[in-house]
Amino acid sequence: MTTLSHPELERYARHIVLPEVGGAGQQRLKAARVLVVGAGGLGSPVLQYLAAAGVGKLGIVDDDAVSLSNLQRQIIHDTDQVGRSKAESAARALERINPHVTVVLHAVRMVDANAREIVAGYDIVVDGSDNFETRYLVADICAAVCKPLVTAAVGRFDGSVTVLKPFEKDSAGNPNPSWRDLFPEAPPPGAVPTCAEAGIVGALTGVVGTLQAMEVIKLITGAGEPLVGRLLLYDGLAARFETISYGA
Repeated sequence: MTTLSHPELERYARHIVLPEVGGAGQQRLKAARVLVVGAGGLGSPVLQYLAAAGVGKLGIVDDDAVSLSNLQRQIIHDTDQVGRSKAESAARALERINPHVTVVLHAVRMVDANAREIVAGYDIVVDGSDNFETRYLVADICAAVCKPLVTAAVGRFDGSVTVLKPFEKDSAGNPNPSWRDLFPEAPPPGAVPTCAEAGIVGALTGVVGTLQAMEVIKLITGAGEPLVGRLLLYDGLAARFETISYGA
């Protein structure tokens, strides 16, 4: 088991006193390797909270540059980083948050040719992408190589989160559902407006991305019940959460 230094014991003291986490759970966090696809609205809180939680290795996949219009919701970046690589900007922020975390940059777009190789180096994948092509690719690759996936979507005032482990079975012996059980096919191009077209409240990505980070921490430590086979829906205008079950 990975050893925690004295500064780490002090840093993570509020985790360690939790019976559901404890020292053993914090050691598992330190040993964990998590890949975050997208350092944008969702990726910002995911990366910051996982770094603060002490996840030992964080990979960032993003080939984009920071733009001024990102800053309303992509809070890992600041005004001085406009025009710079999002992956590099995010890495600098994480180093300031927690020097005990190793950050690995994948400043590329995830495509068929590189997805399997990138995902293979991690234990858990978090999808914070903003397009259906990447979302389906990441889900298919994670299912194929047996990596848990924490995926989410946001738009305007609403968001959703789920955890995918289709390579495992539930307590009744049935296969867990996959992304394609939930959404068999991507909508036609142009059918769903982008955030640039429809707009989005910046704080929404904070709520949903933080929920993703929480699911990752649960998966690593074994605390609680992850959202496997369940879709958590958040209505920001009504301040309401709902959970629906889905399956094959």
